[in-house]
Amino acid sequence: MAWSWRLEKADGDAVGMSEESFSTQADAETWLGENWRALRTDGVDQVVLLDDDTAGYTMSLHDPA
Repeated sequence: MAWSWRLEKADGDAVGMSEESFSTQADAETWLGENWRALRTDGVDQVVLLDDDTAGYTMSLHDPA
């Protein structure tokens, strides 16, 4: 099992993947907690947590409206 993040624009178009994969969901979520501001600065609007190729959940990197 490998966890990773798909990086997306607001419309769901993929713009990349996290540069590394993680052995646990907790490690993937910790990485996101440390890097979400830089991702948002780079134009990423939302991320999708992947367990291998299965989507777990989608999370916006923007403040709620």
